[in-house]
Amino acid sequence: MALYGRLLYAWLLVLVFSLQAFRGGFAHSCCSDNNGGCDPNALCSEDPNTGAMTCTCNVGYANTGSDDNVVCTDRCTVNNGDCCPHADCSHDDATFDVKCTCKPGYTNRGSKSKVICTNTGSASGETDTVNIPADAEWESNGMTIAGGNGKGNAANQLFWPGGLFVDDNQTVVIADFGNHRIMQWKHCDRRSGKVVAGGNGQGIGLHQLNLPTDVLIDTKTNSLIICDWGNRRVVRWSRHRDNTQGEVLISNTQCWGLAMDEQRNLYVSDIGKHEVRRYRLGEQTGTVVAGGNGCGCGNALNQLSNPTYLFVDREHSVYVSDKNNHRVMKWKKGATQGILAAAGKGFGCSPTQLNSPQGLFVDASGTVYVVDSANHRVMRFTKRDTTQGTVVVGGNGAGALANQLITPFGLTFDQNGKLYVVDNNNHRIQRYSLQEHC
Repeated sequence: MALYGRLLYAWLLVLVFSLQAFRGGFAHSCCSDNNGGCDPNALCSEDPNTGAMTCTCNVGYANTGSDDNVVCTDRCTVNNGDCCPHADCSHDDATFDVKCTCKPGYTNRGSKSKVICTNTGSASGETDTVNIPADAEWESNGMTIAGGNGKGNAANQLFWPGGLFVDDNQTVVIADFGNHRIMQWKHCDRRSGKVVAGGNGQGIGLHQLNLPTDVLIDTKTNSLIICDWGNRRVVRWSRHRDNTQGEVLISNTQCWGLAMDEQRNLYVSDIGKHEVRRYRLGEQTGTVVAGGNGCGCGNALNQLSNPTYLFVDREHSVYVSDKNNHRVMKWKKGATQGILAAAGKGFGCSPTQLNSPQGLFVDASGTVYVVDSANHRVMRFTKRDTTQGTVVVGGNGAGALANQLITPFGLTFDQNGKLYVVDNNNHRIQRYSLQEHC
């Protein structure tokens, strides 16, 4: 009887196979035939209810086609896999996900997930090579890293600070305008700073400063170069401990902003002559490289009106905050007129406007960061759209809260992409960290 049951079961299986064959075979997923027509580097999936197929590019590939016609392309061949210009794109051996690796001579100052490659050998005082991701965002609340203890001349105070410079060790030097001195704050000590130039009262002596507006560090000579605006001169102070006075580099200039290129040429904005000059160190006359074509009341492309802070890129193009024209101008090396680099729609508070721009920074991709002083904010303008900006920090009204500024002046970034802003009327320096996105 048991043998008969087993034979009956075997016969039923044969019958089922025959019926399936008669109906066209066993039901199977369309994805099993030629990957469902999907790209070879895509995963084919089928909805069990509707039978609809979906093609999804595998890790390490990007869809360069459309939703209906998925074409999977190696991500490293598309915009360098979103790696920065100074990084090589490759794939992880285990996951095949994109991996960004800084090129020789560059160091990752960001994180494993957000690689920011900067020139390992770039010296303070030279043009910067910080590459900031296009989608970078900063914390809205700044951290006070210098000053912030009211207006005054104590070691933990500032008085209307102007320009600043941050070295590779995150040491900050600040033009303490109202105190006629240059202050230095070490990264490890935010409680108080140290006078490193001036601080001997307002005056014209070599041991004194008069309303300094900007400062940079020249590591070649281990010295500070200072816009001594009230004395109409540019001076150099050694950073050696026993130094008690400076030396005059340039006279008869209403210097406001400073920059230095990798050849150690010095660039100086003159708000009285409405021009920017380039000087070889030791030279007194210099060469006009921007502006100098009018009385300061013009807004033609070959004119500037009260130029304040500067930035010089690796091609020696000069970016200028054209304060009274409420715009940022770019003058290429040897050019007879500038091109618009940011805003230029008159003064105002819309995203297309600036109001008395001051501090200025340009990253390796050509994105302009500018202090929109009278609007109490920092703006960003990309190369793709120089007229439409976005607010980076501030823009929450004038105030002393952590997310507010009052008439900011100087601006810079460190090698880790942290943003430093001189909060002039709050007599403090604010630092903003990059937001981390998982």
